[in-house]
This record gives sequence, C-alpha cells and structure tokens, in this order.
Amino acid sequence: MKTMKSLKGKIVRVSDERASDLYHEGYQYLPKSEWKEEVRDVDKEVHESPVGAGFAHKDTKANKISKAQKRQMRKTL
Repeated sequence: MKTMKSLKGKIVRVSDERASDLYHEGYQYLPKSEWKEEVRDVDKEVHESPVGAGFAHKDTKANKISKAQKRQMRKTL
C-alpha cells in the first residue's frame, strides 16, 4: 500500500500497482503519517474513561514471574 496525493490535494491509499499508474498521472507519493492526520483520524472522537485513570492498564504491564515461581522452576530443573 502506498499513500498518494493528487495535484488538487486529494489524499488516497492505493496498492503498489495502482500507485505506479497514479504517479504517471501526476500524483505524488506522501508519507503515511500525513494520510493518518488528514484522512483517517479526522472524525474520531477522543474517548476518555474515568475508570482506572492514573493506573497502568493490565495489558500494558509486563508479565513477570514472582520470586516463589522462580524458586520452583529452579527446583524442577
């Protein structure tokens, strides 16, 4: 997938083959970050949840083994 911008300012995401054709028609290659800002994230609303505010979410924490579990692992080896 490639991000292309027309001379009129229209930003589109297209396949590699289609991008080659559009380039010959006058479109220019564009960084994906600009497509994200201009097209993808335009209508998104920021949803803030008061639940768990200030705490790290469970899925962002590393799964660490406790000291007791480490001892048990050493005993079994």
